[in-house]
Amino acid sequence: MTWPKQAVFSGGNEMKKLVLLSALLLLAIPVASWTKAAAEREAVKQAVLDYVEGVYEVNPARIERSVHPDLAKRGFYIRKGESAWTGATMTFQQLVDLAGKYNKNGHIPKTAPKDVVIYDVSDQTATVKLTADWGIDYMHLAKYDGQWKIINVLWQSPPKATY
Repeated sequence: MTWPKQAVFSGGNEMKKLVLLSALLLLAIPVASWTKAAAEREAVKQAVLDYVEGVYEVNPARIERSVHPDLAKRGFYIRKGESAWTGATMTFQQLVDLAGKYNKNGHIPKTAPKDVVIYDVSDQTATVKLTADWGIDYMHLAKYDGQWKIINVLWQSPPKATY
């Protein structure tokens, strides 16, 4: 039995179209996933920028927007004239209050660092390093009601030396 040429040719085109469409769909899935991942990374970065720029720009509302009220902030600094590290803790409210006055006199230069390095973003958690005027902050963020919030900060003032 022989098939008419037109039927075989037409069927071949339909098969080619089906294969091409399947390939395009398979390519679209990773692109859509990548786009969502990129959007999540950008949202994490924006939360960290709200935090640092909230302090730099004396804008406590940006802290309130980007930091969870259950914040645990712990850090280390060296007091003027001393050589030993001193530990410090800060609550959410203390951070909000600090943001309202820390740079009121404009001592932080407009070119102050605000370098954000995102180490990991998962469905509900993220880990970030921020280098700012006051030193280095390592942060954990969590997603609450669809919004990224800083929940933990471990910081230190600029390192004495590179180790």
